[in-house]
Amino acid sequence: MQLAELPVVSSRAALLDEGMTDRHLTALLRAGTLVRIRRGQYVDGEAWRSLSRADHHRLLTRGVMLAAHPGTTATHVSAAVEWGAPVWDLPLDVVHTTRRDGKVGRRRDDWIQHGGVLPAMDVTVHHGVPVSVAARTCVEITTITDVERSLVVVNGLLNSGATTEQEFADWVGRARHWPHSLATDLVLRLCDSRIESAGESRFHYLCWRQHLPRPTPQVKVYDERGRLIGRVDFLFEDFGVFVEFDGKEKYLIHRREGETLDEFLLREKKREELICQLTGWVCIRVTWADLATPELLARRVRKILDSRRPLGA
Repeated sequence: MQLAELPVVSSRAALLDEGMTDRHLTALLRAGTLVRIRRGQYVDGEAWRSLSRADHHRLLTRGVMLAAHPGTTATHVSAAVEWGAPVWDLPLDVVHTTRRDGKVGRRRDDWIQHGGVLPAMDVTVHHGVPVSVAARTCVEITTITDVERSLVVVNGLLNSGATTEQEFADWVGRARHWPHSLATDLVLRLCDSRIESAGESRFHYLCWRQHLPRPTPQVKVYDERGRLIGRVDFLFEDFGVFVEFDGKEKYLIHRREGETLDEFLLREKKREELICQLTGWVCIRVTWADLATPELLARRVRKILDSRRPLGA
């Protein structure tokens, strides 16, 4: 996730101190020059409209921090967003925090204050905001959502280098008796730092959920001269079947400067054909739409795997 530079969150009191009046604020809001992000807090309207949903949440977090107790730390979803992790299908209209003194405040429409012990060693400052360390954030996520959504976040944090599988495992041990942590061990068993996107995490989860063989992520392919041709997103090694996930991230990350979408797609097609020629493998392409019908996609994948005799058998 690309983190944008955020505009300043200004309180009503600060704007009045600068000489504005409530009538002036109302006019600026109606014109779209300012946007109210929460009660009594405003940001530049043009900047707000240019930002992503995740960056809107980051601004909301900063607004909450302006009104929060000094010992408040962004945790759970809010920490994950600040770390730059993908947060597929998680609500971003509510900020999650935890106080370092263990006290729990009143829940509000846009703010959940969690209880629990949060020592200083488990807090770091990221982009100017106090957040839970990434390994702890991984565990926190598993306590508020299901395995699939948790894996998207955890794999994102692992792949970015914000934390490691060992650090996550150590934290799982520390949090074994946390409330709502029954799924945490399963997320630890399924996570993989090699997985690069939310769509890939969801496909990896689908393979486990639908009892398909576990594929190997990010397998490199070389030509006869030992030159790297590319990587495939997943490989079912025993079947000679690889999977390429077609998501928006791939188009954004791997397109060359000045390359049109048609040129990129043609280059991708040639790369896929060359991999098939060099290896004898077959390709399955998966899209976000395919993931919306997991049972149907699993049947499709299983049919192709069944048609391929395991290599070496």
